[in-house]
Amino acid sequence: MLTCEHATNLLPKQYEFLFKDHKDRLETHEGYDIGAFEVYKSLQHLANYSFHYPWSRLLIEVNRSLHHPKLFSSISKQLDKAEKNCLIVDYYQFYRHQIQQEIKSLIKENETVLHLSIHSFTPVLNGKVREADLGILYDPRRKVEKEFANKFRKELSLQIAGIRIRMNYPYKGKSDGFTTSLRKIFPNDYIGIELEINQNITLNPFKIMKLNADLKKCLGKIL
Repeated sequence: MLTCEHATNLLPKQYEFLFKDHKDRLETHEGYDIGAFEVYKSLQHLANYSFHYPWSRLLIEVNRSLHHPKLFSSISKQLDKAEKNCLIVDYYQFYRHQIQQEIKSLIKENETVLHLSIHSFTPVLNGKVREADLGILYDPRRKVEKEFANKFRKELSLQIAGIRIRMNYPYKGKSDGFTTSLRKIFPNDYIGIELEINQNITLNPFKIMKLNADLKKCLGKIL
C-alpha cells in the first residue's frame, strides 16, 4: 500500500478565502512535501492500493493525531469550532478511514500489509543542515518493520552509490504520525514505513528522475 499525505498545496474552493494573504506559504514546505507526489506516482504501479491526500497540509494536517497542537495551521486555527469539526470529519477522517478500512479488509483475508508513506524534507531547518539524502522511518520495537527497513536500506545502498541513508531521520519513526496511529490499530500484520526524501533531490529534475528509477528497482527486488 502506497500513500502520500502531503501530495499537493491545493485547497477546496470554500476555503480559498482563508489563504488570500498566505499564498506564498502554500508554495513552501509548509504547504506540501515538495516532490513527494512525483515519487509516489512513479511507484504506484508497484502497489496493490494507493491513496493520496489531495489538499494542503495548511488546512488540516492528516499526518498528525487529533490532539496534536499542529493539527490546524496558524491560518486554519481562526476557523470556529463547527468549521474545524467539518474539516475533521469531511477531510481528515474521510482520508484516514478509507485507508484503515482497506488495511482491515486485507488483514481479515490473512494478508500482511506493507504500507509505504512518501514524504520529503527541507535540506535546512532552523539553520541546521540535514545530513541525509533519504530517511527510512520505522518503529524499532517492531521486529518485522525493523527487518524490512534494514533490507530496504541495504538494497538502496547497493543500487545507489554514495547515497546517504539514515534510519529514523530526520524524524523518529515512532513519533506522532499516520503510520504510528495505524500500528496501534493494527498491532499485527501491518508494516508501516515512511520514506523521507531530501528536497535537494526532489527539486532537481535529473536527480528525482534517477531516484524514481532506483527506488523502483530496489522495491521490485524486495517486494
